[in-house]
Amino acid sequence: MEAREYVKVPKERIAVIIGKDGCVKKRLEQETKTKITVDSNEGTVTIETTEETEDPLSIWRARDIVIAMARGFSPERAFRLLDEEQMLEVIDLTKIVGDSRNTLTRIKGRIIGEEGKSRRIIEETCGAAISVYGHTVSIIGDSDQLQCAKKAIMMLIEGARHSTVYRAIQRMARAIKMKRIIPTT
Repeated sequence: MEAREYVKVPKERIAVIIGKDGCVKKRLEQETKTKITVDSNEGTVTIETTEETEDPLSIWRARDIVIAMARGFSPERAFRLLDEEQMLEVIDLTKIVGDSRNTLTRIKGRIIGEEGKSRRIIEETCGAAISVYGHTVSIIGDSDQLQCAKKAIMMLIEGARHSTVYRAIQRMARAIKMKRIIPTT
């Protein structure tokens, strides 16, 4: 059965998806056993299954990796999605705070923090990878990491103080750690 996915990519991110001498695209094709075609004029990436494709979910995994790179992640961070446990979530800020350029800039600034401090603290505490690009915030992590990082981001969007957010996610991270150490039956 042949399957095909299309992803619209910002033109300035096409080079990241292809990589130097096509190395990123090649690695993605090898890891997911899919065929990837990049149309740099249109800004579209086509992902297709091949005869070698064993896992029916690999086309979606490849799609998510392409979306992650399109949303600002480096290839190394995007390739975390090869792990079945890892997921991608893209939060569209315009759907939450509207189209005001000033509001978007302010919210993105709160999430990133001074010299990237806020984003770094959330990443280190929750274990997720975060990318703020355009009008979106993207998160890569397992379900617990996603939940923790998303809570922090939503609290910052709603105007919570950074210190309050950090305390809340530290509590969540401790609870997650305990859950993993002492699994419930």
